[in-house]
Amino acid sequence: MTHDVYRERDRRIRSVTLWGALLNFLLMALKIVTGIFIRSTALIADGIHSLSDLVTDFVVILSSRLSNRPADDTHPYGHQRFETLAAVFVSAVLMVVSGGLIWTAARDILKGEGHFPGAWVLVIAAMSVVSKEAIFQITRKVAKKTHSAALYANAWHHRSDALSSIAVLAGGIAGLLGWAMADLAATIVVGFMILGVGLKIFYQGMVEFTEHSADQDSIKAIEEILTAEDVICGWHALRTRKLGGELFIDLHVLVDAKLTVRESHDITLRIEEQIKARLSKPVNVLIHIDPDTVEPH
Repeated sequence: MTHDVYRERDRRIRSVTLWGALLNFLLMALKIVTGIFIRSTALIADGIHSLSDLVTDFVVILSSRLSNRPADDTHPYGHQRFETLAAVFVSAVLMVVSGGLIWTAARDILKGEGHFPGAWVLVIAAMSVVSKEAIFQITRKVAKKTHSAALYANAWHHRSDALSSIAVLAGGIAGLLGWAMADLAATIVVGFMILGVGLKIFYQGMVEFTEHSADQDSIKAIEEILTAEDVICGWHALRTRKLGGELFIDLHVLVDAKLTVRESHDITLRIEEQIKARLSKPVNVLIHIDPDTVEPH
C-alpha cells in the first residue's frame, strides 16, 4: 500500500475509535456511579467492561499509528504485526475482566448476598444495548473496509458490551419479579459472554502470528485465475500468508522459454492485477518466472 493509503486507513480507524472511546467513557461513568448508588453488582460489572473497552480503544489508536507506518529498512514487510499484537492484547483484557466478574458474582451468590437494585438498571442497560450495538455496526464496517484485525477485535469488544448489557437487563427484570440473586446471575452470564469473545479473538491472533495461510476462498480464487491464464504453461509453489491487513502471495509460473524478459514481465503484471481485483483485501504479490523446460521444484 502507498503512503497516502496508509494515512487514509489510519485516519478512518482513529476517527471511529475516538467516537467509540467517547461513548465508552460516558457509559462507564453512568454505569459505575449508578451501580454504586443502587447497589447493582451487574451494572458495576458492566461499567468495568465499558472501562476495558475504553482502554482497548486507545490501544487500537496506538497500534493503528504504529502499523500504518510504511515499510522501512528495519521492517521491509511493514509494521502491521502491531495490529495483531493489539488484537491479542484486547483479547487478554477481555479474558481477565471476564474472570474477575465471574469470580466476584459466584462468591457473592455463595454468601447469599442477593439484593434488588430497582428499575434504574433497566433504563441504563437499555441505553447501553442500543448505543453499543450501533457503534459495533459502524466499527465493524470500517474494520472490514480497512482490513484491520485490531479494529475488528475492538468492534466485537463493543458487541460484547451490548450483550453484557442485555444480560444485565434480563437480570434487572428478574429482580423486579422477585429473584434476589438475579443481578448476580446476570453478572456471571456477562462474564462468560466476554470470555467467549476474548478466546475467539485470541485464537485468531495466534493463527496470524503462526504465519497461517489465506482462507480457502482466497486460495481458490487465486488458483482459478492462474488456471484460466492461457499464456502460461503452468504454475507451482503457491504460498500465502496474512500480515495484518495485507495478504502476501508468492508463486512460480512457467512460461514459454522463447518469450522475452519484457513479455514475461507483462504476464506477471497482468496476473498480479487480476489477483488484486479479485480479492477483497490488500494484496502483495511476488511472482517468479520459470521457463517451461524447467521441472517444478
